[in-house]
Order: sequence, then structure tokens, then C-alpha cells
Amino acid sequence: MDRQFFEGNRQALYKKLEAGSLLVMFSGKAPRKTSDEDYAYFTNRDILYLTVIEQAKTVLMTVVEEGEYKEKLYILPSDLLAERWNGRRIKAQEAEEKSGILEYGYVEQFEGEFRRIVESGNIKNIYLDFESVFLQDGGSEAHHFAGKVRKEYPYLNIKDAHPILKELRTIKKPCEIEAMRKAEIITGAGIEAMMRASKPGMYEYQYKAEFDYALAQRGVLEPGFPSIISAGDNNFCIHYYSYKGQAKDGAMILNDVGAVWDYEINDVSRTFPCNGKFTERQKLLYQCAYNTSEYMFSIIKPGMLMEDVDKTIRKYNYEQLHQAGVCKSFDEIGKYMWHGGAHHVGFDVHDVVNVPGTRTIEPGMVFCVDIGIYHEEWGIGFRLEDNCLVTEDGCENLSKKIPRTIEEIEGVMGR
Repeated sequence: MDRQFFEGNRQALYKKLEAGSLLVMFSGKAPRKTSDEDYAYFTNRDILYLTVIEQAKTVLMTVVEEGEYKEKLYILPSDLLAERWNGRRIKAQEAEEKSGILEYGYVEQFEGEFRRIVESGNIKNIYLDFESVFLQDGGSEAHHFAGKVRKEYPYLNIKDAHPILKELRTIKKPCEIEAMRKAEIITGAGIEAMMRASKPGMYEYQYKAEFDYALAQRGVLEPGFPSIISAGDNNFCIHYYSYKGQAKDGAMILNDVGAVWDYEINDVSRTFPCNGKFTERQKLLYQCAYNTSEYMFSIIKPGMLMEDVDKTIRKYNYEQLHQAGVCKSFDEIGKYMWHGGAHHVGFDVHDVVNVPGTRTIEPGMVFCVDIGIYHEEWGIGFRLEDNCLVTEDGCENLSKKIPRTIEEIEGVMGR
């Protein structure tokens, strides 16, 4: 991504804010893990989408007037001792070259300058980024800052910029789609590495090591989200992260994984028998999921409702399972399908989207087509998940080159 992408994102946001407003965005900081150790830092995705700056305690503040925007980024000051221990801090000139923001200050100056601008009498609204997911953990930095503003400046209107950012992030720009294509290639290399290495007796952590190694060799040091890699009965835990199980002969290996490239994440699920050969029951269920996936990629197009993607997946997969003699009536489908079949991807693996269910599908959207089948009586649980790019007159499966048919999977494993 070049600086024009991030400049364009900011301009698009500013145009949607009311004149006489002040936008404040926080990058966040790493929570404490234990003693003097923090968890790994992860930049708030919204401020990253606007600035490309990945550094804790960064603040973006922009005064929005009619057709005019004055933006300033507050960063950590240089500190030789702190940088010796914890790494080099970004300098204003570097941040300007990356983001296109021209004015900088240090983070300890932020609150004083905020008060000066607010008390000038020209500000009516404060826009903050309220991500509701943080409320269960006591709220984000934006939530806490809003409390201070309400107490000190009760006459100001506090507004939420998050719905606007969700709207902007829903439609991917060409550079984002190209980054996703690159991420798909790397994800595919990791999945194929697991397939080629697979054999009965392998531990889940060994499969994970194969995936991580393939990504690192291609410049991706961490996947886009914690990898789900499981074997046998562990496949019946949808979000499984233990990696301690061992693959018994004939067990299915489920992986729900994704690389990240230029901040764009993909989310792909492939499942294969650890010995390289599907049993008849495994083939029966897998073909139901595959047929459902192929059908969805044949009908998804602009104008369809997002909520109909999930509904259609569920209905069509039921018909496949019913024809296979597995599911007697639609009332039983919940026994075999445990989760939804579509979520958006992008700067987050479960990317934000405005009005996700009732929204009409539009060109430039990228979301998963995810078909999961879990047959506990047979001990077979898996999912087939691909990334769908909506085009002007249909859609494209971005992960179609990652082995997905029974023949393709057995062919890779046979080599």
C-alpha cells in the first residue's frame, strides 16, 4: 500500500464528518501480561487503515471544517533508553513519508492541545471510534476518553465514527484486492506444505510448524490470525488452538488459516485425511460441502442480500446431505451445521461491515464462503472455506487454486 491509499482513506472519512467537528483516533497499547512483560502490541485496525502507523500510544486528531481539514498525528518522543530496551520509535519525517500527514506532535502534548481546540468555541462534535467489541472488556481507550469529555465538556456532542469506517472498509480498493491475491498464494503454500508432510502419527503442532515455516520463507512472520489446526475429534471444537493432539491413521486434519500481506488478511479452510486417502464416508460428506461451495460461487452477484448467503448455504447443503441419506429433514440441519457461512475479510479476519445482514452485495466486497459439516457419530468434522470477491456481474473465488477437490487433495498428498 502506498501513502495515497491512506491519504484517500482519511479524505473519504473527513468528507462524511460534520463541519465543526474534532476527530480523535487512538492506536491503543499492549495490555500487561505478567510482571514487567506485555502482550504483543497490535495496532487498532481503524487508525491503521487511516495512517499506516503501527506504534503504540499514537493519536490522530483532525479538525473538520466546511471543505477544510487540519490533521495532526501525536507520536512517542525519542527516548534513547526506552528505545534501547523496546525498539526504535518512528520519527516524524518517516511517519510523514509513510502516511502523508504533515503536522506532528508528541503524545504528551495531545490532551493540552485537545483542550485548547475545544475551548476555542469552534467545535460542536467530537468523533471517536467506538468499537463495541471492547465493551465486554471494560471499553476501549475511546470509551474511556468519551467519559472524560462528557464530564468536562457536557455541551459537546459525542459521535461515533466507527459506522463510517465500517462503510469505507467494506468495499475494497484495487490495491487491497491485489494484496489479498498475494496473501492467497502464501496461504496456499502453507496449506500444501501441511498436505505434503502429513502422515499418521503427526502432532498438530508439527502441522502448524509446516504452515508457519512456509509463511516465514515468503516474508510473512505471523499469520493474519491464530491458526486453527486440529486432528480427529479435536475438529469438533470450532475455534481450537491447543495443537497438542495426534493424528491417528484415517483422521481428518482440519485447518482454518490465513496469511496477511500489506495488512490484508484472507481466511481459508481445507481439510484432508492424514494418510492422504479419503474414506467413503469422508468422501460423501466432503462432496456435499464442495458441491455447496461450487453452487454458491455460481450464484453470488451484486444485488443479492448478504443474509441470503448464509441462508442459501444452509438450504443447499441440507439438500446435499439429504440426498446423501445423512439428514432426514431440514429441522435436523443444526445437528450437522454449527456456524454461519459468510463473513467479510480485510484488515481484520472478521472484517467490519456496515449493516452486515440486510446489506446488498456490491462489487469490491470480499467475504468467506464457509461450509462446515460436523458428523459426531461418524467422527468426521471439517469445513471448506474460500474467499469470494464480488465482481461487476458475479464473483471470483480468490482461493480456488488452493487444492480443494478430493482429486486435487489426494494428488498433492500423493506426491
